[in-house]
Amino acid sequence: MAKQKFYVVWNGAEDGVYTSWEACKEAVEGFSGAKYQAFKTEAEAEEAFEMGWEAYRKKQTLPSSSQQGGSSISANEETNGETSEQSDHPLPTERVRGGSEAIAVDAACSGNPGKMEYRGVYLRTGKEIFHYGPVWGTNNIGEFLAIVHGLALLKQKGLDTMPIYSDSVNAQLWVKRKKCKTTLERNEKSEGVYQLVERAEKWLRENPYRNPIIKWPTEEWGEIPADFGRKGGKH
Repeated sequence: MAKQKFYVVWNGAEDGVYTSWEACKEAVEGFSGAKYQAFKTEAEAEEAFEMGWEAYRKKQTLPSSSQQGGSSISANEETNGETSEQSDHPLPTERVRGGSEAIAVDAACSGNPGKMEYRGVYLRTGKEIFHYGPVWGTNNIGEFLAIVHGLALLKQKGLDTMPIYSDSVNAQLWVKRKKCKTTLERNEKSEGVYQLVERAEKWLRENPYRNPIIKWPTEEWGEIPADFGRKGGKH
């Protein structure tokens, strides 16, 4: 069974770290000057994304074809049957599925960009505890807003140690940096979601938090409980 790869897009329809070639391909296909590359581990991908394209290129002395905006990734690369390399989770599968003291968040988007919504569920009961949308945006923005919404809600309730599970590497990086690095064009259609993003970034700057934000291991545990069940529109 093939090992999972992680894909960094530094310059594409939406920059970030992707966990499947299909999603990466959608972000770079037809995009002029796209810059992207595959990595064996999530840690390597996150570090490269944080560094930025130019800094990473200088450090690694990438091949000339990649320096011109291409990548060593084959256009026909398949990722079927991937397995997660992340196994260090604080909660065993049985407790998560049986109902743990944690929340899970997720987003869905009909198109990219398109009508986006996000929500959070309490893992012990599976009950939806917040939901927002639809609003024009992207899935990555929704994942980012969902985590911040969860952090704010838990802080309000005094639950400052309760974990938040998310299946989005991009959103976790953005929350860590306190900056939503979307490339969505800001216009009349997207103004509403941009105002939400600015509020979320302001909250992160002004509110320290202790809640662990944990990558949901989809390959091990199945879809995150907050999933909307509409994978065709999730990017």
